[in-house]
Amino acid sequence: MLKNKIRKKRGQSTLEYILLVTAIVVLMLVFLGQNGLFSKTLNSTLRRTSETMGKMANRVYNSHANQ
Repeated sequence: MLKNKIRKKRGQSTLEYILLVTAIVVLMLVFLGQNGLFSKTLNSTLRRTSETMGKMANRVYNSHANQ
């Protein structure tokens, strides 16, 4: 009877760990995947920053060229 409870508890703990690891893997795929939310947000932010820096560089260049 005691061995049965220990096995049942051990099996339950194993199942909980498997579910936890599965949930973590799914979240990582959603947020860190090639087309994941994090990747899309980061790429969008980097693109906008790059465009803004290019515009500012053009303004500086044009202001010095006009002098």
